[in-house]
Amino acid sequence: MKKRGALQEPEIVRTTSAPNPVELPKDLPCPVDDGLCDHLTGMALPNLSLTSTTELACNLSLLQGRVVMYLYPMTGKPGVPLSEGWLQIPGAPGCTPQSCAFRDHADELRQYNCSVFGISTQSSEDQREAVARLHLPYELLSDAEFKLTEALRLPTFVVEGKRMIKRQTWIVEVGKIIKVFYPVFPPERNASDVIAWLDGKREAMCQS
Repeated sequence: MKKRGALQEPEIVRTTSAPNPVELPKDLPCPVDDGLCDHLTGMALPNLSLTSTTELACNLSLLQGRVVMYLYPMTGKPGVPLSEGWLQIPGAPGCTPQSCAFRDHADELRQYNCSVFGISTQSSEDQREAVARLHLPYELLSDAEFKLTEALRLPTFVVEGKRMIKRQTWIVEVGKIIKVFYPVFPPERNASDVIAWLDGKREAMCQS
């Protein structure tokens, strides 16, 4: 039995053909909370910059107001094979539906004064393709050099030599992480779960 918070062995799989990345099977395995994000609540965003899909350097420590950051393994591309066994890795599938959900709820999130960023270890080039294809109204940030991953000791897994961030979502206020969603499941419901939490926080403030 692995200890809570212990390092995990990398997973190795081989490539195969894949279905449309927008559609998810109904029997996906549910990820479990391994405790590897317990330390994040209350942490400040580090003073480092990630390249955005607008080709600008985004210094995380300088972000203002309330920010929703969803961190995901990778977005698939139509017609490009995924890895054999990808759909069986708990928490791995669902990046495209998750991104589309944040797109579809963008107006509602703005009503909560939230800006949105997606973060993965994919290249900015791959992320720009996803933004254009999925019509995302927000920027994606590339942690291809693992600067954020290492700075905040984020949980990762490895597929075919590619290291990826485990799916998680943060709500950040005044540069500090105040809420962590981990594990995130199902991924297409993540945006709705974030809005529900924000709504509960608003109600609590009104009643206090």
